[in-house]
Amino acid sequence: MLGFLLLAAEEAAEPSKVPFFIAGGLFAAWAIVLFVYGMRAPAFPENQGVARAVITVSVVLMAAAMATAVITA
Repeated sequence: MLGFLLLAAEEAAEPSKVPFFIAGGLFAAWAIVLFVYGMRAPAFPENQGVARAVITVSVVLMAAAMATAVITA
């Protein structure tokens, strides 16, 4: 019984990894969307504004995935 209580207390002390799974999943989904759209559109990105938007979203998602990985470690 004491071993079970110690195990439960140890597991409760660990931070939840759900934020990392969400951020990492969004980042992976973004990469797949970019791949599919980039393979279908011969002139992707169409202009400099779209390129900057894609880069900005990618950097934000990367930073979120990295930050949540460190915070939930």
